[in-house]
Amino acid sequence: MTTLLKPLSQAGGPGPTGNRLEAIARGETVPTYVHDEVIAEDAVLEVDGFDLWYGNKQALFDITMPVPRGKVTALIGPSGCGKSTLLRSVNRLNDLIDSVRIAGDMRFEGESIYAPGVDVIELRRRMGMVFQKPNPFPMSVEENVVYPLRIDGERNKNVLRDVCERSLKGAALWEEMSGRLSESALGMSGGQQQRLCIARAIAAEPEVLLMDEPCSALDPIATSKIEELILQLRGEYTVLMVTHNMQQASRVRDYTAFMYLGVLVEYGPTAQMFTNPHLKETEDYITGRFG
Repeated sequence: MTTLLKPLSQAGGPGPTGNRLEAIARGETVPTYVHDEVIAEDAVLEVDGFDLWYGNKQALFDITMPVPRGKVTALIGPSGCGKSTLLRSVNRLNDLIDSVRIAGDMRFEGESIYAPGVDVIELRRRMGMVFQKPNPFPMSVEENVVYPLRIDGERNKNVLRDVCERSLKGAALWEEMSGRLSESALGMSGGQQQRLCIARAIAAEPEVLLMDEPCSALDPIATSKIEELILQLRGEYTVLMVTHNMQQASRVRDYTAFMYLGVLVEYGPTAQMFTNPHLKETEDYITGRFG
């Protein structure tokens, strides 16, 4: 079953047999297809009619999507389609860009994250961020992990050590690094550094993990370990991730959202999106006939 987020009679755009991607490229309004399974989920985050501009250039167009609690949702689409822009909007990292302006809203646990008076620092604590390339700090492994607690003023050594162990275990890194906590994180392999960054993100006990192509700079073995970790984290955390890798998207997530030129085209259970998507345009992209 599939739900049309906006009826064609209201949203305009091509009919069921039209080419939606060509219509989007022409600047036409095209409805998003959201599968019923997504609608039925308990959403921790709701994106509602969200638009974003960099100066005069619009990058996101009327994005409306719920993000299911405790599940892994992958954002896929060609380079430049707005995936990372949408991800960075969720914890308001785009606020750091002077030319950015938005319309619409995002709600986290039912409350607007763009409302006046929102504590953006607290918001980012509740939403851990993992970037494309590992970015360990030039300090020890332990200090990297507990850094979020340090900046919050925590000084109790027992608390810090417990959080370090719990976080490294959560990032599947404890067995490898338990005897090397005082060593510089810069001496770790790329895959270990990325898992360290995940440990640092979960040390602050976030509710959502945002991942922007977390495996793009890693070799296949390290990528496999990160994918296994993401599967282990699902349930305890809500994971929203950007990926260009179709195989990875099919392996590590519950739901997949296909974006094109700033528009959300189709959004549904990954198994269905990869085997029987509602839209031919989605099938063409996933199978490599487009993009």
